Amino acid sequence: MAATLSLDQARRIALAAQGLDKGRPAGPVTSRTVGRTFARLQLVQIDSVNVLSRSHFLPFFSRLGNYDRSILQRLSATHPRRMMEYWAHEASYIRPEHFPDLLLWQKRKWVGASAMEPALRDGVAGKILEELSIGPPLTAAQLTARIGHVEDRRTDNWGWNWNAVKRVLEHLFEDGLVSAASRSDQFERRYTLTARVLPGLAGEQERPRDPVAAMHRLIDAAAQAHGIGTVRCFADYFRVPAKAAALSVHHLVQTGRLEPVRVAGWDRELFRHVDARVPRKAMGRALLSPFDSLVFERRRLEELFGFHYRIEIYTPEHKRRFGYYVLPFLLRDKLVARVDLKADRASGQLLVKSAHAEPDPPLDTAVELAAELRLMADWLGLEDVVVHPAGDLAAGLEAAVRADAGGIRSQGTQATWPVSLP
Repeated sequence: MAATLSLDQARRIALAAQGLDKGRPAGPVTSRTVGRTFARLQLVQIDSVNVLSRSHFLPFFSRLGNYDRSILQRLSATHPRRMMEYWAHEASYIRPEHFPDLLLWQKRKWVGASAMEPALRDGVAGKILEELSIGPPLTAAQLTARIGHVEDRRTDNWGWNWNAVKRVLEHLFEDGLVSAASRSDQFERRYTLTARVLPGLAGEQERPRDPVAAMHRLIDAAAQAHGIGTVRCFADYFRVPAKAAALSVHHLVQTGRLEPVRVAGWDRELFRHVDARVPRKAMGRALLSPFDSLVFERRRLEELFGFHYRIEIYTPEHKRRFGYYVLPFLLRDKLVARVDLKADRASGQLLVKSAHAEPDPPLDTAVELAAELRLMADWLGLEDVVVHPAGDLAAGLEAAVRADAGGIRSQGTQATWPVSLP
């Protein structure tokens, strides 16, 4: 018979699995600390939007606080790599051990190389592979110049006006022949042969691999990262086909890795990972990236936390409800607010362009959010937090930010919401 859990217990399981149920480490954040956090998450999504910080930096700040972002460069660009780039939940940093399994299941073919004239595609691919086999990692622009490729650039396809070299590179990247050795300061991939990124994989790709066993491993990893969830939750984590994921869930139940559970108010077939913890309470506090793995699956987020969330980056400004780059605010075991943030690096300010509370927020919402914003500003090297007067939480938050800046609030002090301070 399936165990029955309360919704509060399910939330705490999910937060513990994601490393968000506790306060941040008291000591310095080391490479080992970051590596352990990444191993727990299994993957971190990459996105180029830099209005606040690159999205792959934010999940580590949410869980660890002020840390040195260059640690990620060391983990992803030096041997032995603890993380590498590939397609998973969109473009992501993944654990290298997942790469061979994802190769069997990530087949997107959307970058345009398959539509190219075969002779052109194969010719460009041959030159790219030859150049990368004898030279250092190179960006698409550097490779274009190195192999002497010239073409008329298209301007009719917004966002993807890639030349043939870039399109073929992405095709080779998807096929696992080339990988990203690192990223440039402009966030461009520096490509090299995958055999150089993962030297231990040499010859491994030529051996027959079992896609069913690969799916079992991926779903087990997704279930560990979620703690509790549905087939859809687990499939969405690595963006693998739902039908194949369902068969793996059944297998993992049979082998004791997953157990069916029931959660009051969550009326779908649910499974809990055998290693999932159920903390008695959750004491975390974090601003979450729009691309954080806790908020990947929107239906799950609404069922677990009662939090309706949509990214409005591509929504026309006059139609946005909450803002351009909106981060949910986690306080203990609930998502209690959301803020639209921007790092104004020229002025040295962290701008809170809007602040909205969820229904019935805890009394200390504004005060705790102000402290979290101050921590984020310090991490980003910004001097001030500036709250704009948009949203029902803005006035209370602005007062709490002023109090925090003036030293009125000491650690652990609580205040009512909305805060009313001179």
